[in-house]
Amino acid sequence: MTGIKKILIANRGEIACRVIKTARKMGIKTVAVYSDADNNALHVDMADAAVHLGPPPASQSYIVMDRIMDSVRESGADAVHPGYGFLSENPEFAKRLREENITFVGPNPHAIEVMGDKITSKKLAREAGVSTIPGHMSLIDEAGEAVKIASRIGYPVMIKASAGGGGKGMRIAWNDDETREGFQASRNEAASSFGDDRIFIEKFIRSPRHIEIQVLGDGHGSCVYLGERECSIQRRNQKIIEEAPSPFLDEETRRAMGEQAVALARAVDYDSAGTVEFVVDPDRNFYFLEMNTRLQVEHPVTELVTGIDLVEQMIRVAQGETLLLTQDDVTLTGWAIESRIYAEDPFRNFLPSIGRLVRYRPPAEGDWKDRRLRNDTGVFEGGEISMYYDPMIAKLCTWGEDRGVAIETMRQALDVFEIDGIGHNIPFLQAVYDHDRFIRGDISTAFIAEEYPDGFEGAQVNSGHTRKIAAVCALMHDMAEHRAAEISGILPNHDRHVPDLWDIHITGTGETDLRYTARIRGEKGLRTIVTDDLTDRAVLEFEVLLDWTPGRSPVMALVDGKPFNFRARKCAMGYRVWHRGCAFKVTVRTPRLAELAAHMPVKSAPDTSNLLLCPMPGVLVKVFVEAGQRVEDGQPLAIVEAMKMENTLRAEKKAVVCRINAAVGDNLAVDDVIMEFD
Repeated sequence: MTGIKKILIANRGEIACRVIKTARKMGIKTVAVYSDADNNALHVDMADAAVHLGPPPASQSYIVMDRIMDSVRESGADAVHPGYGFLSENPEFAKRLREENITFVGPNPHAIEVMGDKITSKKLAREAGVSTIPGHMSLIDEAGEAVKIASRIGYPVMIKASAGGGGKGMRIAWNDDETREGFQASRNEAASSFGDDRIFIEKFIRSPRHIEIQVLGDGHGSCVYLGERECSIQRRNQKIIEEAPSPFLDEETRRAMGEQAVALARAVDYDSAGTVEFVVDPDRNFYFLEMNTRLQVEHPVTELVTGIDLVEQMIRVAQGETLLLTQDDVTLTGWAIESRIYAEDPFRNFLPSIGRLVRYRPPAEGDWKDRRLRNDTGVFEGGEISMYYDPMIAKLCTWGEDRGVAIETMRQALDVFEIDGIGHNIPFLQAVYDHDRFIRGDISTAFIAEEYPDGFEGAQVNSGHTRKIAAVCALMHDMAEHRAAEISGILPNHDRHVPDLWDIHITGTGETDLRYTARIRGEKGLRTIVTDDLTDRAVLEFEVLLDWTPGRSPVMALVDGKPFNFRARKCAMGYRVWHRGCAFKVTVRTPRLAELAAHMPVKSAPDTSNLLLCPMPGVLVKVFVEAGQRVEDGQPLAIVEAMKMENTLRAEKKAVVCRINAAVGDNLAVDDVIMEFD
């Protein structure tokens, strides 16, 4: 087979950009495809050429096979890389490309077909000697049948879309009512996301870890596994943090899982990069979950610990080349972690957030002796996050010589990652990385449900951090005041005196407000800041070296010789500060102004307890109640669909519906009033 000359990427966003980078490195031209919503997208700008597909909904553009095929012909591409999602695991798509002599950068259609169907794949896995989860491996047609099957298997059960992936079409049910409700919701999401509403049920393993094995086959009989990825930090079955290797596996279990993954791949003559996913119980018993016949979202962590470019290997295998590495050549070096940066508001139950990226400034990528930083993204400052697609903004990855270095590098990178204009999950990620259980590696897929059962309201405040924030903010204010004084001094009779003692008031800690005074010694460079806690009168002294200019959001300081970073934005009388999952208002005043401010009245927040407000931009797809109806606490009221996920809104108390202000099909904005109560 001759070498590929031009690849069309049948995808969008960060994965399209990722494929373009490797293709460019290999001297291969690229073609992007785009919908109306992606007209100005980054992947369109990066590619050598681009072809328009159609309207924004994926069902009218990215997953319309005829339009993709037309784009291939129009562009003259001789190969297609599907990325992940969309048509990446559609065997008919791979077959149609083969019929037109277009190279599919992925596995053979047979492997996609049998592994893409979760029911068929589990049967085949059993035949290949792979450990599998007990369950009902036939399709289920209606909710009543689902309830009978779930009761027979024994609760809890997992309701899953046969053609699913990415957490779409998945629900855990603990009783008959949840099975009935979850069956219909899973079916709706599956039909919307994959055009396939088939559902099956299997036993839910308690306290499981989600660990997957990366495999690579070449179609010439060679197949290797490239270690594992720990993907247990999940929310609604959607992975959030991944790492390689797993902090849980021992070498014996790793080898056994890898060998079973390779056995399954060989059973279908696998000839590309793919992933065999397992659930692992606390005793290291592992069970086959599914095989993804595509590149995974979290593939960068494997690349960082193995040094192998998976996209390059996919392209080379698609060209007919044989693998140049054996299992003995695969080594795992250091530790890598990936954070999925999502457009969602963790303080509002992780509801999707759409809009314009007013500011998007990720930390600088780099490769140093003992650490590395990588950011895979498909967005840019000024671009928009659309309601039509997955809410991922970026995948921030760090590598370190060991897990501790990788985690600390990630913490520091998240401290200065700037995103404004939309909600995002960075505060939650920061809280996880500081959580004792995560640091110990004591995690499971239930981690978020167990540690944040009432939702995320911010990380636990570290008093040592708030004291340092007070010291650094005092120095920031001092620097800004001296800068203003120098400007004022240019004019006659405008000399300004800048005091060296400041009153610091920190609110938003979730506890009692914090009060400090900070006295600044020295004029430039390394400064000594003496802080006095006005509550317990404890005095602490810090040596602070600050790299900051007024107006800049990332604040990078050395406090007693150690990095201490956060983000800050100027506001009235001080700064809004974001640090390690916490948000603070830091007021900096002279002691006299602080004394006077204590007499100012406090404004009360408006009462919205009698309103059902739309928590995210989306489409109202169902209303369960009508005006005049009495509702109970927890009763479903409406369903809003956003970013391919259905969100059920429930009553927070007993009430009577007095007015419904929105109709099914309406596009709603955040805080639009859906209904009112008496």
